[in-house]
This record gives sequence, structure tokens and C-alpha cells, in this order.
Amino acid sequence: MNAAATTHQHTNCLRCGRTLTSAKSQALGYGAKCAAKVRHAAVDTSDYKPHQIASAQELITDGAIIPLRSVIFIAVSTDGTETYKTAPTACTCPAGVKGSRCYHQLAARLLLAA
Repeated sequence: MNAAATTHQHTNCLRCGRTLTSAKSQALGYGAKCAAKVRHAAVDTSDYKPHQIASAQELITDGAIIPLRSVIFIAVSTDGTETYKTAPTACTCPAGVKGSRCYHQLAARLLLAA
């Protein structure tokens, strides 16, 4: 499968729902202002390891976490083969089911704080 087949173009911002007009915003899934708000969201990350923080930021940057309901999101696994329902305090991924904090939860926190 080539890269073009796996890229998804968003027509609306995943955060605010406004129409995205630039190619960069459509590829990212966030308008410039929403992307900046997500990048600078104030969230306590002290309970997370550095690789989890990086994975959460990558999940958001890749547009691989999308809102489903007010605090529930659909997140894609690292290898792209699974999707999980996630919220700031719970996730259906293997780590989340065991009661551990996962990077999907952190990504949800970052998006909600933005």
C-alpha cells in the first residue's frame, strides 16, 4: 500500500469543526489556531513517561485521534491496525484495560484542554 492511499484529507477541523481551507490544515486535521492551542495545552504530564508524551503528541499531529462524543475519542494504535475508544481517564487499549495510563488517554486530555 502506498503512502497516498493511507493519507486522509480532513475537510473540517477535528477540534472546532470549522471548514479547513489550506492543504496543510486539511492534512493535519486542525486549523492553525486549533493546532497551536493543542500544542500549548496545559496538562499535567507528570504521571506519564517521556515516550508516552511523545506518542500522544504524534497521535494528535497525525490526526489519529478524533472526537466521538463530548469526552470520548477514537484513537488509532501505534501500528495502525486497531482502534480504541478513549477518554481522559479510561481506554480500551491493552494498557488501559489493565488500568494503566496510556498515551491515548493523554492525547484525549491534551485535546480537551486545548
